[in-house]
Amino acid sequence: MKYETRLVGVLALTFGIVFFDRNSANFLMPMIAGDLRLTNRQVGLIVSALSLTWAVAGFLGGALTDRTGRRKPILIAVIVCFSLSSMLSGLATSFIGLFLARLLMGLAEGPVLPISQSMIVFESSPSRRGFNMGMVQNLGSNLLGGFLAPLILVPIATAYTWRMAFFLAGVPGLVMALMIARYVREPPVHEVHPDTSGHAGERMGMLEMIRYRNIGLCMVICVAMVAWLMVGGGFLPLLLVRMRHLSPERMSMLMGSLGLSAAAASFLVPGLSDRIGRRPVVVAFCLLAMVLPLTALYFQGSFFTLAALMFVSWSALGAFPLMMGTIPSETIPARYVATSMGLIMGLGEVLGGVIAPATSGWAADRYGLSAPMWIMVGCAASAATLALFLKETAPRRVSRPA
Repeated sequence: MKYETRLVGVLALTFGIVFFDRNSANFLMPMIAGDLRLTNRQVGLIVSALSLTWAVAGFLGGALTDRTGRRKPILIAVIVCFSLSSMLSGLATSFIGLFLARLLMGLAEGPVLPISQSMIVFESSPSRRGFNMGMVQNLGSNLLGGFLAPLILVPIATAYTWRMAFFLAGVPGLVMALMIARYVREPPVHEVHPDTSGHAGERMGMLEMIRYRNIGLCMVICVAMVAWLMVGGGFLPLLLVRMRHLSPERMSMLMGSLGLSAAAASFLVPGLSDRIGRRPVVVAFCLLAMVLPLTALYFQGSFFTLAALMFVSWSALGAFPLMMGTIPSETIPARYVATSMGLIMGLGEVLGGVIAPATSGWAADRYGLSAPMWIMVGCAASAATLALFLKETAPRRVSRPA
């Protein structure tokens, strides 16, 4: 239990630094767009760029670790790479330069989550698996990437330049690489659940994975919810400043509060799923995700009530570890866990993280900044509907007699 807790802490902090770098462009975008004279369509393409290479690298990195059985050295290598490449965004002088920098960033960051979550699967007790995976994926990423990132980066960019904010964002990853080298061990590979598929001794291809109902459903749900997240992250700051006429400082406070919401949801939502089941939790929080864009568009009350409503609805991020990691890990044989997570994450990033922001940018140029918010509503509604068909996998629920 002591090592399990330490591993969760180290990997949660590592993924937090990943998202600190990933989200930096979103929070700095009002300043970047003005300086580089970017259109809404170009803003969407910049968000999509990182998602594209993140998806490819996530799948390939997960497959490589499953095939070689080596997780720790690969994780250290990619952390060092994204730490060194994260500063390139600050050197961009045009749309093309920033676009290429984000492509490279995604290539380095993509494998971090599937490798980290596969390590958690093998080191966690069954009763804490959902809780631990939620902590790794959401706690650090939202405390650092959602809460602290806007509060740190926006003031730095205001006092100096947005380029300086990018330069500073790349430093902490090297520290985490050293911590993983010292405090994390290579996990033993074992079966998480009894395998009845007949594939345990074979190499499983992508089509075989999709034949598991939960894997196919999680792929499509992930596409919808990653689209919801990426469109919101890319266009909410712009909408709050340009349509709601908030100052950059108030916008950063509001976006930072969303990070606190997701950080709290990182252990509350997966922990709740350990008790009442994965499926009802995913359905409920996907429905809650619909509230956020509608609030941003139509709520006309005080700033603090607006922040409270957005705070509560942003807790939908607590369901992400369930559909991207916990449910697949409880569905498929253990030797394919990282590959399946990389596949689900990769498809979500390509279709949800690449196509949706680019499409939203085009729609925003044509119909206004309200269009991306309606795309978010449609994505959340679709995900909630599909989640109704998931097969329950929570150990406490499936072990009960019918």
